[in-house]
Amino acid sequence: MFVLQHPDEAAILIGFFLLVAFPVHEFCHAFAAWRLGDDTARRAGFLTLNPIKHFHPVGGTFLVLSVLLTGIPLGFAATPVNRSNLRGRHGEAIVAAAGPLSNAALAIVFGLVARYLAGNFEFAISAPDRLWVLLGLIIYGNIVLGIFNFLPVPPLDGSAILLSLLPQQTRWRIEPGFTQYGMLLLLAVFVFGGYVISPVADAVFHALVGY
Repeated sequence: MFVLQHPDEAAILIGFFLLVAFPVHEFCHAFAAWRLGDDTARRAGFLTLNPIKHFHPVGGTFLVLSVLLTGIPLGFAATPVNRSNLRGRHGEAIVAAAGPLSNAALAIVFGLVARYLAGNFEFAISAPDRLWVLLGLIIYGNIVLGIFNFLPVPPLDGSAILLSLLPQQTRWRIEPGFTQYGMLLLLAVFVFGGYVISPVADAVFHALVGY
């Protein structure tokens, strides 16, 4: 686990995800839906990187509390999608996966930056420790957020992926109850999910940045 050592690190992590990672995540949902035939998000103004448009009161609160209590950014937002407008058998799964995959892309980009900077010996020994902390927070946080959103728990993206891959009759049978108890399942993830997510995120982080 990437441990927060100072209060301002929590503020940096919260700010980055509310202002950058969440908007990119939700924009990718909206863009994928638009490209697959559903312009619901575009007409509602979600095809944007404006963080105000993508702020979700519950998901944003989850993010703030999770960072302050555990140091791990667990949160979500919501982009409107009408799955009946999407083209292709797996259109809904593609749209749902676009969000967490954007977090994976951000982690890789910043991971490559960290590797490049660490490989420059003169820069590496002269750079302030806070720079490495900031890079680590961004990389680790995006890894965690990507894994978190792939969990098959409503309203997370993983639940839409799972449901879209099920036979239609099976989906009709289980979706109402699945959705009804989604917030309870999400609360359980919030309380206990770190024990599952952290080891995976640690392994991905070290493989990505090499330290």
